[in-house]
Amino acid sequence: MTAAAPSGRRHYDVVVLGEVLVEVATEAAFDDGVEARLGVSGDALNVAAAAAAAGAEVGLISVLGEDELGQAVRRRIEELGVSTDLLRQRPGQQGAYFVHSDPEGNREFSYARSHSVGSTLSPEDLDLEVLRNAGAVIASGIIAAISDTAAQAVDVAAAAARRFVYDPNHRPRLSSLEDARRRLRELAPLSWLVTPSSPGETSDLLDAESPDAAAQALTSMGASNVAVTCGADGIYLLHDGETRWISSVPAPHVIDQTGAGDAFLGSTTARAVLGDTLPDAVRWGAAVASLVVGGRGGTGFVPTAAQTREHLRTASITEEGAP
Repeated sequence: MTAAAPSGRRHYDVVVLGEVLVEVATEAAFDDGVEARLGVSGDALNVAAAAAAAGAEVGLISVLGEDELGQAVRRRIEELGVSTDLLRQRPGQQGAYFVHSDPEGNREFSYARSHSVGSTLSPEDLDLEVLRNAGAVIASGIIAAISDTAAQAVDVAAAAARRFVYDPNHRPRLSSLEDARRRLRELAPLSWLVTPSSPGETSDLLDAESPDAAAQALTSMGASNVAVTCGADGIYLLHDGETRWISSVPAPHVIDQTGAGDAFLGSTTARAVLGDTLPDAVRWGAAVASLVVGGRGGTGFVPTAAQTREHLRTASITEEGAP
């Protein structure tokens, strides 16, 4: 492997690997003539933006196009407080997705990302010193599924990181269930934190009938900590050998659920790196997730630390009432 050229900054609290996508969002069902809003999103950017808003110094490892669209994406990354020092740019088409959200916040997606420039991410795009020095490195099953070279980059990053965080984020359109299971088995032993969702991923990827069974299965594979996200029921956390339920936080407004899980992941990781206990970091992440659904698009509303802190102060968050 050829190491990437050294980047400007040598230390980040959080480094995120992934693909940044152009977001085309509509309020009406997809059809000719429907008005749309152009945005910038993708799970990696959603995660990175939430981590930055939580107070972390964040670097994003991704590949952007060299054209005007790629430059616009780069500007949006900067606006969100995420460092662009680790980005690579080369010829190719920026990936995109189309999303329609109904009045309840439910979503319909259509992707245009096959052979995108983001899928060319490879180990040669990584700065190993940055990865080793970072407080945490985050990747998901999405970037691990979009190409063989991207999967290799995830493997290298996981091995280099002092704290690797993995969100299985299984997408059937991107990978088979068999491949997603294999990736989880390979990466769990390298992970400081794994964040599967229940019941979908825990059942499909782990044959687990409960959040506790899923958490126990992942720790038996070698994961240090597990946070099973259970929607409105809350988060089942296995940390330092102890388990607890942390309730979800009621959302003041629900406009679009896009990026809520990503926001939880990024903000939880950031707060843990910055010194919060993992249970406290999970509470912070739950509060952030309940706020971002009040905006449209993956990065339509990224709450500040002050907004999240106030939301936590007024919300009732308990560790009881497990479903």
